[in-house]
Amino acid sequence: MAQVLEFKLPDLGEGLTEAEIVRWLVQVGDVVAVDQPVVEVETAKAMVEVPCPYGGVVTARFGEEGAELPVGAPLLTVAVGEGAEGHRPAADPGTDGGAARAGEQPGAGERRSEGSGNVLVGYGTSEAPARRRRVRPQGGASGAAAGSGTAGSGTAGAGPSGAGVPGRANGRVRAAEPVDGPVPVISPLVRRLARENDLDLRELTGSGPDGLILRADVEYALRAAAAQGGRAAREAGAHPDGTVREQALAATAGATATAGAAVTEPAGVAGSAVPPGDVRIPLKGVRGAVADKLARSRREIPDATCWVDADATELMRARAAMNAASGPKISLVALLARICTAALARFPELNSTVDTQAREIVRFDHVHLGFAAQTDRGLVVPVVRDAHARDAEALTSEFARLTEAARAGRLTPGELTGGTFTLNNYGVFGVDGSTPIVNHPEAAMLGVGRIVPKPWVHEGELAVRQVVQLSLTFDHRVCDGGTAGGFLRYVADCVEQPAVLLRTL
Repeated sequence: MAQVLEFKLPDLGEGLTEAEIVRWLVQVGDVVAVDQPVVEVETAKAMVEVPCPYGGVVTARFGEEGAELPVGAPLLTVAVGEGAEGHRPAADPGTDGGAARAGEQPGAGERRSEGSGNVLVGYGTSEAPARRRRVRPQGGASGAAAGSGTAGSGTAGAGPSGAGVPGRANGRVRAAEPVDGPVPVISPLVRRLARENDLDLRELTGSGPDGLILRADVEYALRAAAAQGGRAAREAGAHPDGTVREQALAATAGATATAGAAVTEPAGVAGSAVPPGDVRIPLKGVRGAVADKLARSRREIPDATCWVDADATELMRARAAMNAASGPKISLVALLARICTAALARFPELNSTVDTQAREIVRFDHVHLGFAAQTDRGLVVPVVRDAHARDAEALTSEFARLTEAARAGRLTPGELTGGTFTLNNYGVFGVDGSTPIVNHPEAAMLGVGRIVPKPWVHEGELAVRQVVQLSLTFDHRVCDGGTAGGFLRYVADCVEQPAVLLRTL
């Protein structure tokens, strides 16, 4: 007998909590094989084809193209086993039905051995490990049962006693009182949003799968707090005692500020009040990820920047000599990367990160070199693994491969995470200098400006040389200015006299 299995949006990489459906690759009624890509999604880091770990007939899809789903949300259901062909819908195959999901889910204790455990393209698959059930506190059991009902009902089942039963408002379930035990949250963004607004997550019962607390639940709670503050202000407005009125207004302002991080539009600005010609652009996808990361870097990292001009004439001559010989052409960014890895070997303090929880500096024994790449989707930072172990030819090849993948939107999450140091060649934009923001959680970034002919004193005489400005932004917690200055001076020396690198080859 056929069994209908639900496939949920998997965790697609470090820190990713949601993805946008770009294109469905299958229709309801299609037969899919194990590990066949079924949907193309866009995360904050890359475009990813998600393969299904089950083989069978697609019975339902959840989410239209352009919809944004959180990790753990249902993607589709698949009928597997004998009789699966009978689950082909007789109606329009393009209709995404939800009946299969509602009535044909396997029991909680059934073993799902038909599928694979990994769902990222290129990672391979194996039998899915047995899932551990989420430990739910006794006080929240009735709330979980109420939350598993029909989404459109909006009513919670009443038990024999009203005590301890959570209430529901607009689809958001709120516990009557805080409960003990683990808080069902997997998204770091949800935790941060609650922490920044002094919201106790234990007071909420989530509307996600298995009571998972979603970002929408936190935002609803913050909006509810703001609304309660507004009612208090209106009631106090009619009170003859001006002191009480001022206190109520102050409470309203505080609640509104607390909810501000969760409300899409600024307080007091309605959609109809936007002047003609103004455009609102949602901060999501790559742009949203870049905004969050840069803001976090500015909040957490006490950065400083130093810079120096260098004569790159000899480096350009060395590159020309390399490319005149037989073999693959060597890129300038590969030579700069080779200089970076040599400098980090001499100044390992800059190849590190700060563990704020343990109050420790973690110094790496490898260099995973990120480089800034501008694409049609926005700024991304692909990572060259083990850059310290690659020569100029290998670095050139890897830079080219990652750049091509970035422009095509084919970078995997693994190719966009794990960097220990970043090289930013902003000279391609025709600018000389910059004070780049450190790529959190790294400790430093080297910026390279354009290489242009300039007057330069060379061997005691004024000459026209190829000059470049180098800048280093670093986390002042990992080192002092002397270390940062020594690193940058060594890089400049290698740019001016590439033969310096021969000492460490």
